[in-house]
Amino acid sequence: MKQTLKILLVICAMLFSPSCSELAKIAGQGGVTNAENIAGLRSALTVGIENSVSILGRENGFFNDALVKILLPAEARIIVDNVRLIPGGQDLVNRAILSLNRAAEDAVKSATPIFVNVITSMTINDATNILFGADDAATQYLRRTTYNQLSSAFTPRVRQSLNKPLIAGVSTNESWNALTSAYNTVANSAAGRAAGLTPVNVNLENYVTERALNALFSKIAVEERKIRTNPGARVNDILRRVFGQLNSSQTASPPPPSTPSPSTPPPTNSQRIRR
Repeated sequence: MKQTLKILLVICAMLFSPSCSELAKIAGQGGVTNAENIAGLRSALTVGIENSVSILGRENGFFNDALVKILLPAEARIIVDNVRLIPGGQDLVNRAILSLNRAAEDAVKSATPIFVNVITSMTINDATNILFGADDAATQYLRRTTYNQLSSAFTPRVRQSLNKPLIAGVSTNESWNALTSAYNTVANSAAGRAAGLTPVNVNLENYVTERALNALFSKIAVEERKIRTNPGARVNDILRRVFGQLNSSQTASPPPPSTPSPSTPPPTNSQRIRR
């Protein structure tokens, strides 16, 4: 096996193939195995979800982060556009948005065991390409292969949070119903129908679940990028061993550029005359 690997490396060195650096990395680093690469990727995702929950699960973790803040669903945009028609409408909108974010902040606190259970049980078929892939390759793989499973497991937690009295003894569902009921009363009136208003009916549970999961994946990708680029973020031995291979690839010297052949000089005046 070692002799075969040496031969492959020699061939790669001759051809300057882009995949050579990956072979060299696998051959080095004390012989990191595929099983170790898989364990390293799982550990990176586990650290990612733990840190992400710590960030998003605190008060204002969603509400004060413009990248993940939950606004009204697109179907409810008509409420904002016609808020002046609703008695106390702007206050109802503000309370509903704050409540949506509070529910998400509460729900993600219970996300760690859900994600860890999926991460530790999922099959990783191509650990090497994921490891040497994009800065968020492991997060992309997790999302692509387990999203439906995570959504099914996480939805009941969101449902519980939506029913909790998180703001002044009022739940998110109650705040949402107060807003939509006030708007729908206007929309169903003769004046509302004449103005072309339509009632709003949104599955709030599905909406908050989707937005909360999107936020978690976004933060996990950030944490994965830290582990890949910052050795200080590799908080355990398996992360240091597996992701240390990336540092080796970054310090390797690239092949020298090929020397261009000299261009043919333009003909002299005498040559032009002879022609």
